[in-house]
Amino acid sequence: MHSDDLETDDTPADGQGGSIGRKRPKPGERRVQILQTLAAMLEQPGAERVTTAALAARLQVSEAALYRHFASKAQMFEGLIEFIESSVFGLVQQITQRENNPSQCAARLVTMLLQFGEKNPGMVRVMVGDALVFEHERLQQRMNLFFDKFDAALRQALREAVPTSDTPTTDTNVLAGVLTAFAVGRLQRFARSGFRRVPTEQLDAALVLLLADA
Repeated sequence: MHSDDLETDDTPADGQGGSIGRKRPKPGERRVQILQTLAAMLEQPGAERVTTAALAARLQVSEAALYRHFASKAQMFEGLIEFIESSVFGLVQQITQRENNPSQCAARLVTMLLQFGEKNPGMVRVMVGDALVFEHERLQQRMNLFFDKFDAALRQALREAVPTSDTPTTDTNVLAGVLTAFAVGRLQRFARSGFRRVPTEQLDAALVLLLADA
C-alpha cells in the first residue's frame, strides 16, 4: 500500500487533474494506510510524539484529509492499540489451547509477546506508553488493561500446575507478575535503546531461570 493511493484535498473541483487514472482505495484501505504510516513514524529515533501535521506531511495530504477517516489523533492510537490487542490475544488463545505444560505455556506466552514487539517496533512505543505521554489518558489506561489481561493469561496458564485449586495460588500470582514485569521491562529497554537491544536477547536462558520452580 502506497501513500499515492490516499486521496488528497488537491483534486480540482471539476474532477480533472491528478486524480484521473488513480486507483481508488478499497474501503478501509486509507485508514489502514494512515495507521501503518503512524506506526512507521514511531519507529524513528526520537519520534515518541508524532503530530498530525507531520503524519499528514508524510502521507502528502492535508490534516483535514486525516480527520475524514479518524475523528481525532487519539482515535488513530486506538486503532493501533486494537491491532496490538487482537494480534497478541489471538495468539494467547492459540498457545493456551495447544500447550498443556504450564511452565512451557507461560514461556511461550512471554516469548510470543516479545517477538511481537521485536517485529513491530513502532507498536512497542505505544505498548510501553512512550508514545502516549501527551495523548488522552484513556489510551494509557487501555494499555495498562492490556498488560493486566496478559498477566491474567499467565496466571491461568500457571494455575494448571495446581489442578486441585480453583483459584491461583499466591506463588502463581507472584510468578505471573514477575513474568509480566520482565516482559514490560524488555519492551521498555528495546524502545529506549533506539531498538538496538532486542527484547528476545538471551530470552531462553532468562525464562529457564524465571520458571525454574514452576
